[in-house]
Amino acid sequence: MDLNLDTLQKYSDLFVEYGSIYAWKIVLALIIFLVGKRVARIVTNLIVKGLRKNGVEQELIGFFDSLFYWGLFLVVLIAALGQLGIETASFIAVLGAAGLAVGLALQGSLSNFAAGVLIIMLRPFRVGEVVDIAGEIGTVQFIKIFTTELRTGDNKCVIIPNSRVLASNIINYSSTGTRRVDMVFGIGYEADIDHARSVIKSILDADERVMDEPAPKIAIMELADSSVNFVVRPWVATSDYWPVLMDTHEQIKKRFDEEGISIPFPQRVVTMVKDD
Repeated sequence: MDLNLDTLQKYSDLFVEYGSIYAWKIVLALIIFLVGKRVARIVTNLIVKGLRKNGVEQELIGFFDSLFYWGLFLVVLIAALGQLGIETASFIAVLGAAGLAVGLALQGSLSNFAAGVLIIMLRPFRVGEVVDIAGEIGTVQFIKIFTTELRTGDNKCVIIPNSRVLASNIINYSSTGTRRVDMVFGIGYEADIDHARSVIKSILDADERVMDEPAPKIAIMELADSSVNFVVRPWVATSDYWPVLMDTHEQIKKRFDEEGISIPFPQRVVTMVKDD
């Protein structure tokens, strides 16, 4: 009985001794975890505030918010585990190996992510602008971390991986605010060139959407097989490009008909020689 009491007393003393040591470590680990978690959120909020102040896109801000917070949170967690006496070197090595494996598995997605960050930072185009990317023409709807979404003129949704966006030529039709409308109109060889030029000029002068500066260009471009071709190049606001293009073609046809100016179609003159 005395032996049992002595054994119990021994284990009780050991429990009190080690309990006091580990209790203090647990308290310190909890303090490190709770305070560190709060500091991680404060630091992340400061970074996000700075990004918003510098005009960074919301999609990129949301990503960096999660990236910085969870990165700092992981540092805090490792520090708390280290305070408990847990060996963290092997833990970090496992995390590194796992990160490498995930990085190799998601190599294509990471390239899209890197391209998305560059697109958002460099801003070759913005939401609402009309662009030509990788052979697709449309209005930019969304610029996301991994993809860019376009809406075409016939209301199709085109989703392009960001790595492909940066790897191709980007034509931005909206960045300057103005565009030149390039048109070609042919008249017959028998028609009066000066008369045709004055008719074209009157049509452009009557259209308020056509800009005075730069002045529209009206000139003979080619003496073709069946026609004398005028090149007509007025400048308009980007939003008026397609309406002016279509309306001008319609007005040219109507006025040429009224003025008796022929618009020839391709034709050939065949001379037959009879062999007596």
